[in-house]
Amino acid sequence: MVDYRTGAAPAGLAAAADIDTVARALVRELLTLPDVHRVGIALVEGGGRRLRFLPASSAEPPAEWCHIDAYDDVPLTGVVRTGALVYGDLGSFEGRYAGLVSRQRDAGTQALAAIPLPGVTAPLGGLLLYYDRPQIFAESQCDLLVALASRGADAVRRVRARGVAASASAVAVPSDTSSRTASLALDDDPRAVGLARRFLRQTLTAWGLADDPIETAQLCLSELVTNAVIHADATSDLTVALGDGLLTVAVRDHGGAGPETAEVVEDEDPLRVFGRGLVLVEALSDSWGSVRDAVGTSSWFVLDLTDDARSAVS
Repeated sequence: MVDYRTGAAPAGLAAAADIDTVARALVRELLTLPDVHRVGIALVEGGGRRLRFLPASSAEPPAEWCHIDAYDDVPLTGVVRTGALVYGDLGSFEGRYAGLVSRQRDAGTQALAAIPLPGVTAPLGGLLLYYDRPQIFAESQCDLLVALASRGADAVRRVRARGVAASASAVAVPSDTSSRTASLALDDDPRAVGLARRFLRQTLTAWGLADDPIETAQLCLSELVTNAVIHADATSDLTVALGDGLLTVAVRDHGGAGPETAEVVEDEDPLRVFGRGLVLVEALSDSWGSVRDAVGTSSWFVLDLTDDARSAVS
């Protein structure tokens, strides 16, 4: 059995090329743990509105995912909301999860553990372990489960990052002599909007920009990230670049194929919270764009900072 507290990630996770491969590698590793006879892997989708779930009781499970509504009262939705490890003998879950306990008792389960997959702003999902013998859940065992989940989350992020790299040409980041760039990975969670705004303000303040262009950039960025969270059902990456007096901000999501370009939807109220996004970006930026490919969507905007009234940058 692998000691997840030290050393490199298991070979299966390190070599995984897609989410299905990551899931199968995780299943194989989880089923090597003592007394574990069944496992489940869940990933957050839809801005946190549901979980994509893969149950397995063999080391080579088919990639047959199903969905769990985020409002279903089950251990996995609880750990995704709280980010806290949950474990205990089967009877300890009976008061809250009576249906689950009844089914698992018939299947020979005697203990459960649910572990969050750690993310940037919120858990990426969770792991569910079913034990066929009673468990003590000593500190060392819990530490191992947390470390294992961390390895799994790292593998998910690596796979998603490779998808972004494969379509990097779609991201409109300046290719000139820009010497200032910054990036941030964002989870598929509504809280990503606030995190992105704070990151952008801190970055642009450190680069010496004045308040006016920073506020404009934050407004436009809010719309791009909100659109990614609501419509892409996937994680995304924020890239900020400054060069030759131009500030370019791009959001690259991993939501898969769709129409080749995004369209502006006219709205009588340009300040409406939902549906206004691209109208607002078009109104406030000097240029903008959005392109989709097989991996996801790249959306960006550009602010011209050469006017002294808009920026303190020389």
